[in-house]
Amino acid sequence: MNIPINLFMWIMAFLPIIVLLILMIKFNWGATEAAPVGLMITIFTGLVFFKANIRLIAAESAKGVWNALIILIIVWTAILMYQVGDEAKAFLVIRNGMRKLLPNELLLVLAMGWIFESFLQGITGFGVPVAVGAPLLIGIGVKPLWAVIIPLLGQAWGNTFGTLGAAWDSLAMSAGLTAGSKEYLVTAMWTAAFIWFWNAIGGFATCWFYGKGKALKKGFPAVALMAVIQGGGELLLSQVNTTICCFVPACVSLIVILLLGRIKMYNEEWSIADSPIMNREFEEQSGGSEAPSDMTLVQAFVPYFLLSALTLIVLLVKPVNALLGQISFGLSFPETSTGYGHVNAAVESFSAFTPFTHASMFLFISALVGLLYYKKHGWIREGGVKRIFVKSVSMTMPSGIAVIGLVIMSKIMDGTGQTVVLANGIANVLGKVYVILAPFVGLLGTFMTGSNMSSNILFGGFQMTTANLLNVDPSAILGAQSAGGAIGSAVSPSKIILGTTTASILGREGEVLKKIIALTVPTTIVIGAILFVLVAL
Repeated sequence: MNIPINLFMWIMAFLPIIVLLILMIKFNWGATEAAPVGLMITIFTGLVFFKANIRLIAAESAKGVWNALIILIIVWTAILMYQVGDEAKAFLVIRNGMRKLLPNELLLVLAMGWIFESFLQGITGFGVPVAVGAPLLIGIGVKPLWAVIIPLLGQAWGNTFGTLGAAWDSLAMSAGLTAGSKEYLVTAMWTAAFIWFWNAIGGFATCWFYGKGKALKKGFPAVALMAVIQGGGELLLSQVNTTICCFVPACVSLIVILLLGRIKMYNEEWSIADSPIMNREFEEQSGGSEAPSDMTLVQAFVPYFLLSALTLIVLLVKPVNALLGQISFGLSFPETSTGYGHVNAAVESFSAFTPFTHASMFLFISALVGLLYYKKHGWIREGGVKRIFVKSVSMTMPSGIAVIGLVIMSKIMDGTGQTVVLANGIANVLGKVYVILAPFVGLLGTFMTGSNMSSNILFGGFQMTTANLLNVDPSAILGAQSAGGAIGSAVSPSKIILGTTTASILGREGEVLKKIIALTVPTTIVIGAILFVLVAL
């Protein structure tokens, strides 16, 4: 590859991203409006400055459409599951029931927006915690905008070792780490340590959003304990089994937060009346009298219990996973290359879709069983089934343009070499100071692709090579890469869209991004600064 790495080419590579950010943050454009603009700029820079041809652009666009369709299947099934619960008024039952278990409203928000999302991320991932978590938070009275922001923060820490270690495995593969080796375990330790820091930030930030200093004081013991269980537990288990080192602490934290609701500090009703994230009018408009009197909290959670059970069985029971995983299909693509020699290898089955082990199948079955269960008990009114499916499709359609545009944009940037120029340009100019921005590269990768796994595949080998050239510990750099990628999942436009869609606020992605980026970027830089002090001075 002979792409010139200079300031002009770096600016051209960064141009689509900076335009996307300006449109969404400065001008409050929704992703549906901003994504096509970013895509057009990406195609232009790819053709004109990175010497791509139409064949390459078409191939990468097709890859993007394929990936986007898989994401949209998750969007639709998550919305379907939400509509089933909404039609049966299960969210009102969940709100009332959870408030009895957790009378402290702050603890309730933490449980439904941070802890439960951690559990879902541990087993499913793929944006499911955000898509499912947003309507659950709205159900307990959280304003829609914050019902998207809080799950985005809550799920982020699990984006490396969550989904049963999928993103971690991709990092190990791209960096050539042998499972069980000293380098493998040391890298896992660095990664988990950085993620622990972010995990605590997410919990304390949720308290701050709820009620600033007063809420921070009230929630400090609970958040500190949860952070020790989740972040500390993941750190310890990363040295034993990276597949379950996120899932197990997430499960434990789910049990512990329910127990916290019974201790003296948290077992009485407590709330901040003017909390900026709570919709007090929601309580007046949808009081407990509207909830089905004969539906219990356990019954309201039936689809979510089933979702958890299905995911665990299919992903953890190896014979079942192997059997169902035999059915997969993907698209084949020829080799393409740019005029600078950036080659995209031919692939027989690109991004193979395994329907029976995919998160969308778990969501679909859970939604369908939930629908039948609620209907059997008389909680789905006449015409409810039709309303559920019509609403789920109508809510999914608008987000399609944004998701397809963003994913195609990321594929073209990767396929034309723009992504490589971005990373190499930073490293070449900064020297050892690059260490500070190493986690930011991981964040950038997830922002672009919507996946920490993709970010690790994209930049894992680059980070390893750069660390060796700079003569710094590769394990620490790789740990920062994946931790940054995990944090980046909170600002990924494609994940934000999942939340805004299920929260019925599509078009407000810029508002969400503006609030979260103010937390994620400084945290990432702090991690980079700590890394620089530890390995580069």
